[in-house]
Amino acid sequence: MYAVVVTGGKQYRVMQGESLRVELLDAAPGSEVTFDQVLLIGDGDAITVGQPTVAGAKVTATVKEHGRADKVKIVKFRRRKHHRKQMGHRQHYTLVQITGIAK
Repeated sequence: MYAVVVTGGKQYRVMQGESLRVELLDAAPGSEVTFDQVLLIGDGDAITVGQPTVAGAKVTATVKEHGRADKVKIVKFRRRKHHRKQMGHRQHYTLVQITGIAK
């Protein structure tokens, strides 16, 4: 059984038992979170597609940890102009483990 959920402005295809990095959630490690915006649920041969979401469906997950991704370097350079600008960015994330999918 799998589902497509929306969180943090992104869509994720999830299955029970898998771990997933999502945008930072306001939840303590060890707590349980639910994703109410479920766009699609598939179980074998039956697929339920929402308009835009599946009514009454939810995905539950346990928060494992919070962290920051690897640094992305941004370099702006103009040749022959004595201009160089460097910046970096590390995105915050939450690691969750999917515990259940309910219709």
